[in-house]
Amino acid sequence: MANALKVRAFIAEIAGRPNNVTEDEIRWVVDQLANLGVETSRDGNDHQVMYTVEGEQFGICTHHKGAKQIKRCYVKAFLTAMSNTGWYEDD
Repeated sequence: MANALKVRAFIAEIAGRPNNVTEDEIRWVVDQLANLGVETSRDGNDHQVMYTVEGEQFGICTHHKGAKQIKRCYVKAFLTAMSNTGWYEDD
């Protein structure tokens, strides 16, 4: 189980490479936050996954052919949610 500093560092790492992020990495962050006692949820289907972290929602389209990386706009939505909840500080 990761601690809060490790989760924050990984979110910052994701922010540094928004064109090369997988949905599994986002899921890891949300799962670690849940392990730390943060209110989280995940709901989805074959096309999209909706995440909620401390009331902040963001979605990730998972219906893409060939690429494991998610689009930059979904990473931006994730980072906005992390910023709004205090888990990420944009310099």
